[in-house]
Amino acid sequence: MALYEHVFLARQDISAQQVEALVEQYKGVLEANGGKIGRVENWGLKSLTYRIKKNRKAHYVLVDIDAPAPAVHEMERQMRINEDILRYMTIAVEKHEEGPSAMMQKRDRDDRPRGDRGDRGPREGGFGDRDRGPRGDREDRPRRPREDRA
Repeated sequence: MALYEHVFLARQDISAQQVEALVEQYKGVLEANGGKIGRVENWGLKSLTYRIKKNRKAHYVLVDIDAPAPAVHEMERQMRINEDILRYMTIAVEKHEEGPSAMMQKRDRDDRPRGDRGDRGPREGGFGDRDRGPRGDREDRPRRPREDRA
């Protein structure tokens, strides 16, 4: 059987329990067709880059799949029919990753407390390490003619 990583986006107005029910529904479809699901990661409700079917946010879910191609095609066919699924993507992989995905590692990194930059001083090469001097009065600068001035 082939290995796949599958990500789907569900509508923002469904609950987390309904998202879990969707995962169970598609797990049943895969198992009925000779496949199985490995890791399931719910990435939570995240903002979309652009609106999809009038939704600004979506529930993101990652699923590791070990199934034959016809089982994956049947699952995708049923996802196209379901109006709670906004988008999905299935990618064939050589092997499944061990441990949390990059999105879950990012969430762990974001949960750490942020340090104060005051103890490190200004960045090297930044603008904080040089003085530009006085600006001078605006009347001293030559005026450029603008076409919209009369």
